[in-house]
Amino acid sequence: MAPLEPNSLEDIGLPTVFVREIFIKTVFRKNLESVSDMAKELCVTVPIIMELIDMCRTQKLIETLGTADSGMASQMRYKMTETGKSQALLALQQSEYFGPVPVPMSDFAAQVERQTIRNVGITKEKLEGAMGHLIIPDNLLNQIGPAVNSGKSVLMYGPPGNGKSSIANGIRDAMGDKIFIPRVLEYAGQVISVYDPVVHSSAENAADDASSLRRVGGSFDRRYVQCDRPTVITGGELTLDMLELKYNPNSKTYQAPLQLKAAGGVFIVDDLGRQQESPQALINRWIVPMEGGEDILSLQSGEKFTVPFDTLVIFSTNFHPNKIFDGAALRRIFFKILIEAPSREDMLKIFMLVAKTKRFTLDKEALVYLFGAKYDEVEHKYAAYQAPFLIDQMGTICEYQGLPRAMTPDLIDQAWANMFVADSDIES
Repeated sequence: MAPLEPNSLEDIGLPTVFVREIFIKTVFRKNLESVSDMAKELCVTVPIIMELIDMCRTQKLIETLGTADSGMASQMRYKMTETGKSQALLALQQSEYFGPVPVPMSDFAAQVERQTIRNVGITKEKLEGAMGHLIIPDNLLNQIGPAVNSGKSVLMYGPPGNGKSSIANGIRDAMGDKIFIPRVLEYAGQVISVYDPVVHSSAENAADDASSLRRVGGSFDRRYVQCDRPTVITGGELTLDMLELKYNPNSKTYQAPLQLKAAGGVFIVDDLGRQQESPQALINRWIVPMEGGEDILSLQSGEKFTVPFDTLVIFSTNFHPNKIFDGAALRRIFFKILIEAPSREDMLKIFMLVAKTKRFTLDKEALVYLFGAKYDEVEHKYAAYQAPFLIDQMGTICEYQGLPRAMTPDLIDQAWANMFVADSDIES
């Protein structure tokens, strides 16, 4: 799946003048002198840097300083001429961008197809392994697996607190493989930043000897970053504006929207129905990308263009789908999975699993009290979140009072009081 490393300016697939401008801006801004530093900053090979240097020397933008001893090997040093500095300042007025050479949009589309999420092929064993910390019925896993492997949209719905968010995160963890994310993209001469350390988890790359004038075999295009398949998680803060390009008028560059950063990965819309935008409006924005595999974005000039859309979109909501979507929207969501409240038996398993994880001792008599007297008060309405909530509460009390971390009826009463709010009115 790795993108091949370009060996020449022609291989880069961008206009030569465009690359040259980025080169002189980067050398100027970073005050670079050595070829290896230039190659590192622009994320290209030394042969490409030498092409750029030769071009700039011919145009009297760069001149030779001489040789410097870098320890293992000697490198020629270069500096910008006054003409070169003037040209760099002029280029910076057009765009403040400098740094890694962008990847053409067409090359990115080809790379997305090579590493498509549709080829992940999650097995039941992988899914179970990623969700080993959850108590999930087999019939539910058998619904989730095919939905994930389809690479299409998934709607998980059901009462709150029963693990919809945890399941979505487990789906992400089950993927396990790595893909290549472009640092920046180019479309129509515009620069679009994609790589985001908040979203993308970078793998360590083997360092090549950048001082070598020949490409080191086996490396990939360093304009990309090798990452775990990305996961973007949004909740009530999601707005339609966050799904569009963000233009920076100062740098005259763009920031990729969330779904483009999630290309090849998972986009989780948690708590659907809690956003300022209506669920119907959010779904309408996703219809074309989900069905056609391409999204439509707009530049500041108003020009529209398509970008690849290869993202597993997972919607999670506490509302019944019929109350927040019309029939047409529901038809366009390929998988609809009900996450139900756990049974009494599953609830007991959840308590045992959470207690083991948190090193908390369960007591048989106390459990009888909990599942009898306390759950009688709420008509035995179970929710998966209740076990970690109650055990965390009891653990905090034990720590404060210097008690052993073991369940007792008294601790249950104190923790239970914090899980529900009394219905009585509060007088002002």
